[in-house]
Amino acid sequence: MRDQDLNDIQRLPLFSGMATEHFSQMLRAAYAQDFPAQLQLFRQDDRADFLHVLMEGTVALFAQSGGREATMAIIRPVSSFILAACMLDQPLLMSARTMSRSRIVLIPATDVRKAFRADPEFAVAANRQLAMGFRDMVGQAKSLKLRKSNERLVDYLLTELEVQGTAGRVLISAEKRVLASFLGMTPESLSRAFKSLEAAGVRVSGSQVAIPDPQRLRALLDDA
Repeated sequence: MRDQDLNDIQRLPLFSGMATEHFSQMLRAAYAQDFPAQLQLFRQDDRADFLHVLMEGTVALFAQSGGREATMAIIRPVSSFILAACMLDQPLLMSARTMSRSRIVLIPATDVRKAFRADPEFAVAANRQLAMGFRDMVGQAKSLKLRKSNERLVDYLLTELEVQGTAGRVLISAEKRVLASFLGMTPESLSRAFKSLEAAGVRVSGSQVAIPDPQRLRALLDDA
């Protein structure tokens, strides 16, 4: 594993408060691995053997039932995922697939659980991350239940604008069909939703979305 990987992982809020000894013990058997795009990392109902930390690339978490597939989350670096399954030692509720070439650090779940019991700061941080994940899940459920498709797209674009920190422009790293699934709509509905935002100045060029006036977009949510 690269020294930079260790530094980046230790700066994550989940691990930043850990005692150095406990952090080192937790990562003693961890390793980094490079994956090509469109590779399935794990399947729902598998055991959670490793906590995953995405260092480079993009990963989609998705669920399947009755031949249908729904994107549940889009993971970007640097961030960890499937913490809940690792802590509970329970089967995974989602599958994961790389959306681009990705570098992932795999931390044995048994060592994560040992660190949770040994390090109070890590335990607090883990509980905080799990609580935030629950709130995010409730927020997504409310959006799907209460907002129209174009309103969900507006909320996504405004969130991405803040996360990416780019003035007036958002890069969509996911395929359009994956983004549509994440927002709870078909690819055709997503295209119509983008079209409906042109009156607010939104322009799409490939994976780039120009948003010259974010306040005009925000007003669409305020008026909803």
